[in-house]
Parts: sequence; structure tokens; C-alpha cells
Amino acid sequence: MTVGDGDAVSSTVRRWQLTESLRQLREQAGFTMHEAADELRKQPGKWSRSKLQRIETRDQKVKYREVEQLLDLYEVTDSDLRAWLLALASTANERGYWLAIRKEFPHDFRGVLEVEGALVAQRQLETMVVPGLLQTPDWARAVMTGGSPDLSAETIERRVMARMARQQVLTRAEPLRLHAIIDEPVLERPVGSDAIMREQLKRLVECAQHEHITIQVLPMSAGATPAVDGSFSILTLPEPIPDFGYAEAPGGTLYIEDRDEVRNYTLRFGVLTERALSPEESTVRIERAAQQFAKSTA
Repeated sequence: MTVGDGDAVSSTVRRWQLTESLRQLREQAGFTMHEAADELRKQPGKWSRSKLQRIETRDQKVKYREVEQLLDLYEVTDSDLRAWLLALASTANERGYWLAIRKEFPHDFRGVLEVEGALVAQRQLETMVVPGLLQTPDWARAVMTGGSPDLSAETIERRVMARMARQQVLTRAEPLRLHAIIDEPVLERPVGSDAIMREQLKRLVECAQHEHITIQVLPMSAGATPAVDGSFSILTLPEPIPDFGYAEAPGGTLYIEDRDEVRNYTLRFGVLTERALSPEESTVRIERAAQQFAKSTA
């Protein structure tokens, strides 16, 4: 699968697709980085092993002509593949849709915003809040106000609007496949008024009816699980980009690209999927929580 044109595709994703493809093509052609660099030095331009490494790790931009040289060296003759990679090279630095709203989010979260519009799937564990893509405006406003009391009402409102804009990934023609596991206390922790909580929980029930959204509740009876280490997400982008993860912590956001680490997070999510209530049982549990908040206002 490749990413098509459109504002939802960020420059970060295009650059990531391009560099990951170039790395894979080098390996398929049987070149080590040293060998490829030696061959490239015979061609026009300034080439070195360090430059090739920086290109493959996205620390240095790669020019259109350089991509042509790499494709020639790796003997890539498939016309469709060449056309796609060269198109990526020519558009890798264009701004995407999410750059327009990312200023409304904390700096550490902006990296996720740059790729979220192009995500194919997301697996997410939340231990303290409702996942952002499933929040109602009122619940989002209440949790932002409580979590960041230093922010002005105007800033809060802009962030609420930005969060709602992000949710279009769930309603587009080919929606994001979201699998969210929510720790049970999130359903019972009052955020805002009882009415706000009730509407938020009803929203979760409604979202769970969609085929592309799976919601599971991790019950307190599950005891010690990988959730004790806190929330995390595993993000799936279009091929050939490998899955990567991120986790939020008091010191900032941790981006996980190491293959072994991502595999570990994937295994942890698998364990949580098994320990959590089934999607059907989870819907019943969420409905019961919503009824409790309804009773309190009756």
C-alpha cells in the first residue's frame, strides 16, 4: 500500500516512506552501506558512507537526482516503483494538513501529529484518560482544564478544536483502524459534570459499533499487567514503513523506532488484549458506567 496525494499526508510520512524504501532496496541489492558509498563516489555529486547513513536515518534530506542515482545503483527497473519513489522525492518537503493545527499541541506531541493523518492503524493503551480520537468536545475541554490549569480559556478552546479536527481520521473514506484498550478506572473517574461523563461514555459505546474501531476495557480484576508501566501506542503507517511506538512520560514523549523495542510493545499489547474484557463485554461495562452517572443526576 502506498500513500496517495492529499493534505492528510505529511512531509514526514513521505520522507519516511522514501528513506525506508531506499534502505530496503540497498539491502535487497546486496550492498552494505560501505559498498554502496564506494560505488556512489564514482558518480557525480558528493557521496560518503556518513551521508548515505544520514539519508537512510532521515537526518539529511535527499535530492531528486540523488534518488535517481540510488535507484540506478540498486538496479531498480520497475517503472511504477521508480515513479512512486521519485514522486516522493519531489514532494517530501511539502507541508501537510496537520502542520496547520500542530501549534495547538505540546511540542513533544507534534511528531505524532505529522504522521497521524496518514496512519493505517493504531493500537493504544490508555490508563488515565479516554483516547483523544474518541473524546467528546466537553470531556476534552474538562480534562484539559483540569490537567493544565495554567492555560487560558482561549488556548484550551483552540486545543479542543484541534483535537476534534484530528478525529477526521476515523470518518474519512478509508478510516484509521483503531484498537483502544482503556483501563477500567477511566470509566469511573469523574471528569467534568455527570452529564459530561455520561455523554462521553455514550460516545464510546457508539464508536464501538463501527467495524474499524475496537474498544476493550481492562478490568481492575486483571491485576498486574503490562499496563502498570503506563500508556503507550503502536502506530502503523503505509508500507514499507515499519510500525513504531510512542509513550508519554513526565519528562516528555518517547518515540520508539528500534525493531526489538517495537516488537516488545506489540507483545505487551497482545497480552493486554487477552487480559481485557472482550469488545462485547466492554460495551456492557461502559454502558453500566454511563448508567451510574445517569442515576446521580436523576
